[in-house]
Amino acid sequence: MLNSNERKVVAVFTGNRAEYGLQLPILKAIDEHPELEYKLIVSGAHLDKNFGNTLDEITKDGFHIDAEVKIEMDASSLEDNVKAIGTGILSVGEAIKKIQPDMMVVYADRFEGFAAVIAATQMNIPTAHIEGGDLTEGGALDDSVRHAMTKLSHIHFTTNQQASNRLLAMGEEAWRVHTVGFPAMDMISEGNYATPDEIVEKLNINLNKPIVLYTQHSVTTEFDQAEAQVTPSLDALEALAKKGIQIIATFPNNDAGGLTIIDKLKELDECSIDNIQVHRSLGRYLYHGLLALAQDTTNRLVCVGNSSSGIKETPVFGCPTVNIGSRQKGRLRGQNVLNVDYKKESIINAITECIEDKAFRKKCSETHNPYYIGGAGKKIAKVLAEVTLDKRLIRKRMMLKGEVKTGWYR
Repeated sequence: MLNSNERKVVAVFTGNRAEYGLQLPILKAIDEHPELEYKLIVSGAHLDKNFGNTLDEITKDGFHIDAEVKIEMDASSLEDNVKAIGTGILSVGEAIKKIQPDMMVVYADRFEGFAAVIAATQMNIPTAHIEGGDLTEGGALDDSVRHAMTKLSHIHFTTNQQASNRLLAMGEEAWRVHTVGFPAMDMISEGNYATPDEIVEKLNINLNKPIVLYTQHSVTTEFDQAEAQVTPSLDALEALAKKGIQIIATFPNNDAGGLTIIDKLKELDECSIDNIQVHRSLGRYLYHGLLALAQDTTNRLVCVGNSSSGIKETPVFGCPTVNIGSRQKGRLRGQNVLNVDYKKESIINAITECIEDKAFRKKCSETHNPYYIGGAGKKIAKVLAEVTLDKRLIRKRMMLKGEVKTGWYR
């Protein structure tokens, strides 16, 4: 049953800055579609000053916020994840009750999104899940959460064919699965990011000198090791800064262990070391603008840390990436990524290679981008507009028969 205005009202949930940046093309496409209307629910780190309080970025992009959902989370322990999911379910449920959407859109694999999917599906709201079927085997809880969100959701929008194949292998009906590509590519392909002049003005950097763009998150299942894992990275950055390399560091997300990393970054910032600047959040526009500097091979930019953006967003720019530790293990990646362990010298050597090795930089500029399929936002909006809201959509079927043939049938 549609709302009275005969347009489908689609609630879009966002829980942190990175996720919102990836959702921009989807929000834009829904807003522009004559048969759809969005209602934006913001939560999680968007409302937490410790992680940048990114509500301003959303309103500057021209989107209205229809509900602010507070989730109790201090990012210090796994018990806090439990509290966050529990309070999130209740709070998102209240927002859904107020908004009365026809559908819900939730992104990826985080605990805030998990809470939103549980609330929506238990209220019989047809729910679309973006980026299901991806893999992150590196010790975070992402895979378990992502696959659970898949089984709860009713429509799936994947970034690549391998991910779609995994959903089908999980017993999802083929008509529910749509391979649309990585939504962030829409904004990138439009050139919707900061220009070099804007970057120089806002960050006061010298494009003639090397630049390191650094973000390192905690590994959820190893959150108690967050300080030990981030310290070698920060020691490496300090050593490189003393050699004249410019460091732009941003805060991690609000996973367990995140506050420990933030405390270490604040300590580094208070040292006022030349060539090091620390930001709570750069925002998508400035962040993508920095990555885009790598398109000019005379600019020596390196993306460093363990953020998924270093794997999924850097190939389109040909940007060299140093991936630290295990957090992104299992993800599809281009040939622009160097993997290192949590050792100061390994990190310094890899960053130095990205800056000085012209052959590697050329390889990066030509790397295959496994996530590029264009027009994801419009494809998603089209499916949302055309799908029939009926019992067939809500009542999911398991397509695997589970027959026994010389052992378990797979």
